[in-house]
Amino acid sequence: MALAFTWFELALIVIGVLCLVPVGVVCVQCLMAITAPRSATLESGTPDPRPRTAVLMPAHNEASGILAAVQSVLPQLDQGDRLLVVADNCTDDTAAVVASAGAEVVQRHDPDRRGKGYALDFGVRHLEADAPDVVVIVDADCMVAAGAIDTLVRRCKRAGVAVQSLYLMQSPPDAGLKTRMAELAWVVKNHVRPLGFSRLGLPCQLMGSGMAFPWEQLRRAPLASGHIVEDMQLGLDLAAAGTPPMFCPQAIVSSRFPSDDGGLATQRTRWEHGHLQLVFRAGLPLLWRAMVARQLALAAMALDLCVPPLASLVLGLVAWLLLTAVACWISGAIAPLILAAAALSLLGCAVLAAWWRFGRSAVSLWELLSVPAYVLRKIPIYLKLLGKRQVEWVRTKRDDTRS
Repeated sequence: MALAFTWFELALIVIGVLCLVPVGVVCVQCLMAITAPRSATLESGTPDPRPRTAVLMPAHNEASGILAAVQSVLPQLDQGDRLLVVADNCTDDTAAVVASAGAEVVQRHDPDRRGKGYALDFGVRHLEADAPDVVVIVDADCMVAAGAIDTLVRRCKRAGVAVQSLYLMQSPPDAGLKTRMAELAWVVKNHVRPLGFSRLGLPCQLMGSGMAFPWEQLRRAPLASGHIVEDMQLGLDLAAAGTPPMFCPQAIVSSRFPSDDGGLATQRTRWEHGHLQLVFRAGLPLLWRAMVARQLALAAMALDLCVPPLASLVLGLVAWLLLTAVACWISGAIAPLILAAAALSLLGCAVLAAWWRFGRSAVSLWELLSVPAYVLRKIPIYLKLLGKRQVEWVRTKRDDTRS
């Protein structure tokens, strides 16, 4: 018997199919990641000469914590390498702390042009006088694992494209469930999903820290902006230019979530607002451009970009499930309800599999059942998009009191 749908049902089905696209991307990424080999080998110690390297570290009022970051980098530098810290609009003694540790530091003062992008551009311009072969960008609150610089630099030089390390955020000691759930969401976003695409030979988004660039690509990149997710935008620019970034999970860079609830909220708001703004502004146009140009790597990055933050995706799917349930009750249209339930179920299975392989150290299975409460607490962040959207860069409040 032929199926007959009303226009209303067809419209709901089309929307349901569109909802399945980001879910399908996440499912494919998770499936490929959980089947990846567990071994991870650094490339340190290879006989070939290492490219001349500069580590660029932007810093704004980071005096209380930057010393550890600097000390994690300095032992990994070879003769001729350099660590350059850009003390950007600092009102504390960041520059003095860095200089006393033996790193090179330059100071930038421009209160009207604030943000990491401006600091990076300033640093790159400073490096031009004695240009390196590869530049590695590391945030001032990050620890670089032993051997990570060597692995990133060698892979970047060999591939001729930007290389993104495995950038992890860890919960502070005695962190509450909310912070540890954020750690799990970060693992899915920054480890599981790019690992899955990497196994398919596809590129990844840039994540902000632990990024290595060929000098000529970074020198020409439009860095000077106050975009609140400048790293993700830079990755898209590179992909559009035909040099999409690649993922290197063997090199690990890590930081900690702020223990202060206000700092954590500011951090999450900046990341999620910036991501959602980029989805709406660039996602679909980039996907269309990739399809027209038949660029698989660019299409993959566009699809990955169009996957919203995990909590917002879950919220959207739950809302869609409730709407289709109401429509089914009123009109008897069951196909849209089946699509909505399938999408939510598939996403749940993908996240559960990712947790089992990569996230059990962050939360237990029992705690994982509190995901609905965690997602509901994110609603105020998304409501701000309608009225008080964050459009400017704001430094995350660390566990010290400076801003």
